[in-house]
Amino acid sequence: MLRTVFAGLLLALWGPMAAAQTTAAPDDALPEGFEKIKTIVVIYAENRSFTHLLPDFPGTLNVEDAPKASIVQKDRNGSVLPSLPPVWQKHAAKPDPAYPASMPNAPFRISAPPYNRPPDVLNRTPVHRFYQNRAQINGGANDLFVAWTNTGSLAMGNFAGKGTHLYRLAKEFTLADQFFQAAYGGSNLNHFFLACACSPPFPNAPEHLRVVLNEKGDLKLAPNSPKSALEGPPTWVQDGSVSPDGHVVNTVQPAYQPSGIAPAKHGDPQFADPEKHPLPALELPTLGDRLSEKGVDWAWYAQGWKVALAYRGVIYNKLGTVNFQPHHQPYNYFAKYAPGTKARRKRLKDMEDFWLAARKGTLPAIVFVKPDGTSNQHPSESTMSAGDLMIGRIVGTLRRSPQWDNMAIIITHDENGGFWDPAPPPAGDRWGPGTRVPTVIVSPYAKKGFVDHSVYDTTSILAFISKRFGLELLPGIRTQFGDLRNAFAIADD
Repeated sequence: MLRTVFAGLLLALWGPMAAAQTTAAPDDALPEGFEKIKTIVVIYAENRSFTHLLPDFPGTLNVEDAPKASIVQKDRNGSVLPSLPPVWQKHAAKPDPAYPASMPNAPFRISAPPYNRPPDVLNRTPVHRFYQNRAQINGGANDLFVAWTNTGSLAMGNFAGKGTHLYRLAKEFTLADQFFQAAYGGSNLNHFFLACACSPPFPNAPEHLRVVLNEKGDLKLAPNSPKSALEGPPTWVQDGSVSPDGHVVNTVQPAYQPSGIAPAKHGDPQFADPEKHPLPALELPTLGDRLSEKGVDWAWYAQGWKVALAYRGVIYNKLGTVNFQPHHQPYNYFAKYAPGTKARRKRLKDMEDFWLAARKGTLPAIVFVKPDGTSNQHPSESTMSAGDLMIGRIVGTLRRSPQWDNMAIIITHDENGGFWDPAPPPAGDRWGPGTRVPTVIVSPYAKKGFVDHSVYDTTSILAFISKRFGLELLPGIRTQFGDLRNAFAIADD
C-alpha cells in the first residue's frame, strides 16, 4: 500500500528533478512562539544516506516501498545489470576478497549473509564526489549508483535502523524524510553550504586541480576505462577538485592551519604552504558573520581542534585515537577567522569546550558540533556504531543540560557517502541538492513521533536559524524549500 502512496509522491516531486516542489519557505519571520527556542544545536555527522541508516523506518519512502525502477541498477550503457558487481580493490580492478564476489541486483543488509559485516566493523567508503553523485542520481531515477561507484555492490548496502540512537530519537521526535544534502558529492562542499550556502570560487586554481569534462558536461572517462560496471570501476581523464570555470566542487585544503597541507619549510607555521595550492582565504559572507552582526552568540565545536593545532600527526590520522579532518572545518577557510583574530578565538573551539558548556548551561545560542573521523560515522574511518554512539552521547548530554527546556537539536549528515537512496532530489541549481540524508529534529517543542514530509535541504537549517534570529538571508539559501517550521508544535502562551 505504501508503495502506491510513495510512487504517487515521487511523481509529484519529480518533473524534471522535482521542478514543482510546493513546500516553499516563506521569506517572513517564523510565527510567534519560536522565540522560546533560545539554543539551536546542529550535529553534523558524515556520509550516510537516509535509506542506508533508516531502511525500515515506517511511514517513509524506504526500501520496501521504493519504486522498482530506482531499486534495479543499470550499467553504464543503460542496460539492467544482471547482478551487482564485486567490491573492487582500492587500486586495481580486482574483487576485494573481504566482500562477496557477486550480489543480486537489489538493496541488501550489510550485516546479514553473505556480507556478514556488523555495524561495529569498518567498511570501504564508496566514492562521494560531485560529478559522480550527479551522474548516480541520473535526473532523479537513482539507478546508476552502482555504475559510477568504486565499490560495486557496497553502494546498495544498508544497516537495520532499529536499535540505534538515531532510530530511537526519530521515533520519539520528528524525522524529516525529505531532507537532501545541499550539494552533489562530498563533505567539503557540503560543509561550505552549511557555512555560506555557496560553492567557493577558486579562479586561479592550477590546471591539475581542475576537472576535465566531456561535451555533455559530465566527467570525461579515460580511454581505457572499463565499459561495464561488472568489469571494474570507472576511471577518468582528470577528476579534480575545481570546476572548469573555477568553483570548488571537491575537497580542497584551507590556507590556515590545521590544514592537510603542511607549512612551508621556512614559512609561517600558522599557514599552509602556498606552493601546494590551498584555497585562498575567502571573503564571502557566512551565517556566522550574520549572527555576529546581529549580536547573536555562536560557536563551531570541532573534536580534536586543539590537538591538531599543536600536532600535525593527528591530521587525517587513521591509526591513532584522534583523526582530525581539516576539510570538515569550513570557517577555517575564511579570512575573518584567520589565525590571530579575535573572531577565531571566540568562534572556533574544541569539542571539550562543548562538553563543559553543555553541562554548565553556558552554550551560545547557535552551536555546531563536529565529531572527528573516529566517531563521525564516515565509512572506512568510523563505524556506523561509533558514529551512532557519539550522536547518542551528544544528545544525552544536551537533554541533561540546563538549557534543554529551550533547545532545538538538528541531527543531520553532510552527505550520503556514495550510498544509494531512492528519493529523487528536488530541483535546485547547478550545485544540487544531492541525495537524501537522515535528519532528526529533537526538542521539547518538536512534534512527537512525527514524520515530516516537507522538502528540505541543508540550507533549510540556515533559513531556520536566520528567521529565528531575524538575520538577512544568505543569497545561496534555497527559499523554495522549507525552513523546518513544520517539525515543531509551538503554541504561543
